[in-house]
Formats: sequence, structure tokens, C-alpha cells
Amino acid sequence: MPTATQTPPAALSARGRTRRRVPGPDWLWAALLTLAVTTFRAGTPQLWRDELASWNAASRTTGELVGMLGNVDAVSGLYYLLLHGWVSVVGDSAAMLRLPSALAMAGSAAFVVLIARTLFDRRTAVFAGLLFALLPAVTRYGTEARSYAFVVLAVAAATWLLLRALERPGPGRWAAYGALVTVAGLLHMVSLLFLLPHALIVLLRPRASRRGRTVVGFALAAGLGLVPVIPLVLLGRSQVGRQISWIRTPHLRDIAGLWDNLFGSPLVALAVAATALLPLAWSRGRRPAVELLLLGALPILAVYVVSQGSTSYFIDRYVLFTLPAWTVLAAAGLAALKPRAVGAAGLAALILLGLPDQRQLRTERAKESADGRAAAAVIAKGYRAGDGFVPLRGDAERVYMTDFQIEYHLPARVALRDVFVEKSAVASDDLFPVECGRPERCLGDTRRIWLVVRNAPGTDAFGKLPAEQARALGDHYRVASTTPVRGLRVSLLERVR
Repeated sequence: MPTATQTPPAALSARGRTRRRVPGPDWLWAALLTLAVTTFRAGTPQLWRDELASWNAASRTTGELVGMLGNVDAVSGLYYLLLHGWVSVVGDSAAMLRLPSALAMAGSAAFVVLIARTLFDRRTAVFAGLLFALLPAVTRYGTEARSYAFVVLAVAAATWLLLRALERPGPGRWAAYGALVTVAGLLHMVSLLFLLPHALIVLLRPRASRRGRTVVGFALAAGLGLVPVIPLVLLGRSQVGRQISWIRTPHLRDIAGLWDNLFGSPLVALAVAATALLPLAWSRGRRPAVELLLLGALPILAVYVVSQGSTSYFIDRYVLFTLPAWTVLAAAGLAALKPRAVGAAGLAALILLGLPDQRQLRTERAKESADGRAAAAVIAKGYRAGDGFVPLRGDAERVYMTDFQIEYHLPARVALRDVFVEKSAVASDDLFPVECGRPERCLGDTRRIWLVVRNAPGTDAFGKLPAEQARALGDHYRVASTTPVRGLRVSLLERVR
């Protein structure tokens, strides 16, 4: 029997395990490193069309934004509202529009480290933090004014909370978990597929003595967390035809393409696939590896199956929230290699494979091939008060958001009249305006018009402008000058009759 000054071996063992599980500052340096990587030259790439949609929505008043969400893009409503508040304080430069996503990715990195430390050890956590911070996909979406980085953060935080709740269930942890289910669903409905692997992990964990309470706690937390998302799901389903009808039904061969895009680099994706398989061969520690495999693979498989129906969701950014699981799994494989120098060399090689993609992501045309900044500069230089504006905006072309692109880069002193708009997007509670049914009547007495179309080979001065608009312009205007810029053609039209 131990004396009063002795500590039982079991207690020493438990205390040692507790010390090893304390995360320490690793999550902090991982977050700071990720923030540094994602903010480096974040304002250099021009905004692409999805980011321009975010800018347009966030630039409206709260009432105008809510009105728009009733008709289109309701699934992005929470993000738009957050971005609206953000830009009202810090402005709408490209760097500032993207900074919230960089902060979200930094938070995700912290939870990647915490998940790795909970399931494995500190070496794995360090490897996971470094790998996640330097993945090209983390830079890609950490420098994007969209909600995907926030979805990664919400799902990573929910995963860590689930692991903590499985260790020591409690009302507080389940309540926090349920709140994150709500947040993830409001940010992006497809992310709710993370509940499938979470449910399997709860059911497969060998804790028979309290499995009943754990299952009930998880079910209540997830169920209550889903309740606030139900109205958004119903509204989003009614809008789906306008938003993602362009995503095609996937075939098995498309899984390889999704895998490459998920990591932002085919070489990195291949290396992650190879290293992620290593922990599955362990006799010791196989359970956490299987759990991570479920977290990474099951949502992708579920999206593939669901996308065989009338609506497809099979696109890499919709399953970006699986990235933390794949990162930790790959880090665990590398960290277990012997001798240790081999694992460190493997990690360095994997990171180096992504350097060409990291460089490309910081170029001006990384996201958008058409140079809207240069096109706007041409207009601003030759602008006169009363000038009109005709962007390429037919049914098949409006997805390029050429009008948003030009409007974003124009200086405040340039006030163009969008001549073929009958009702503005704000007035119609929509992302796009209502165009004139009879374009010739909408020309009015406008003396000069700036026409911006895609610069495609074999097209005339009016590009792919709708036929009636092209006819109206051709009947009453002559082309005074044409200036090609990268991806666009800017023409100044002057009235002849």
C-alpha cells in the first residue's frame, strides 16, 4: 500500500497522459503561420466572378441584402451579412474582402493541430499544422471572398468538440457542438454531410459503459442544431436552379479531378493520397486513422451519390471541409516513419511540391483571366459625363459578371448609365438587373456608350451581345475606338442617328 508521499503508478501514468495531451502553443503558431501565408500578397489576384458576387451583395444595405436573399443566393446569406458588416468598417479592397477568409483558415489550422494532438501525438500535430498552412488549397480559399474557409473552420471545430465530448460527455460540450452544426449548415448546406462520419464515429467508439448516453447526447445536439437550418434548406432548394444548375452529374472518372482540385495541386493531391494510406497499415493507432478516413471520404462519397439525382453538388469547394481530416491523416503517416528524419524529409518534399502552385496563386490572373482593372482604366481615361455603359450580360454570359467587374474597378467619379437596364438589381431584389425587352427604346438620347465584351477570336465589335441589343447599337452608333485588354474588348460607341 503506498505511503502518504507516494503516488500510485496508475496515477503517474494518467498524469503523464494528461501532460502529453495538453496542446500547448502549437495551435497558436499554426494559426499565425496560416494567417501569414494566406495574407501574403492576398490583394494581388483580381477578384473573380464569385467574389464579385460577394462584393455586390455585401455592398448593399441590410434591407436590400435581405430582399435579395429571398430570391437568390439564400444559402450564402449568413456569409453575406457578415461580409456586409466587415466592409462597412474596413472597406472593400480585394485584400480586405479576403481577410475574413484568411482569419477563418487560421482558425481552422488551430483546430487541425488540436484534432491531431487529440488523436495522435505532438509530432503528428506539428506536421499537421505545417502541412495545412502550406497546402495550395488553403491559400486558394484563404484568399477568397467566399464562405468556404468559414465552413472549414466550423466543421473542424465541430470535429474537435465531438472528440472532446466522446472523451468526457457533458451538456456544455454537446450544446457547443449543436451550435456549430447550425453555423456550418447556415454557411453551406452541403457541409452538413459531416454529420454522417460523426455519427459513425459515435457508434463505433468502444465505450460500452456510456454509449447510450453518448449516442443520445450526439443525437440531441445534432438534431437541435439542424432545426434552425431547415428553413434555409427549403428556401435554398427553391433557388437551386438559378445557382448551381451548371454543375454536371459526375461520373466515376470525375473523382480523380475532384481530388486534384481539393488540394489545389495534382502533385500535392497524389502525395497526400500516398501518405494518408500509411496509418491504415498500423496495428496500433488504426482506430483514429479509420475515423479520419471516414471524416474525409464519406462526405465525398455522399456528395457523389446525391449528385446522381436531379441536382449535382459534385465540386471540390463544396467538400473543402474534408481537408483537415486528410491533412491530419497524411501528417500521421509521415510522423510515424522511421527514422524520424525520413518523415521530416517527406513532409518537406510534400510542401515543396506545392510551391509552384503557391507562386501562381499570388499572380494577378490567378483567379480571373479577364483584366477588369485595365478595362475600367480605359473607360475612366476617356469618360465624359452622361456616358452610357453596355456590358456583356446575355443569359449565357452573365455568369462572367462583366458588369460587376467593371463597376468594382471604376473610380467613384465615373457614373455610367447602364442603358439596357429597365430595373436595377437592387430594385428587383436580385443579383442581376432586369434588362429592357425592347432595347432600342432604352437607348434614349445617350451620345456615347462604352461597350465591354469578352475578347474572343472570330467575334465582331458586339461580341456575343444578345441579338436585339447588338442590332439596336448597330443601327444608331458607330465604333469610334476599340481597346483590347487581356480577355476583354472595350469599345467606345458614338451616336450617328
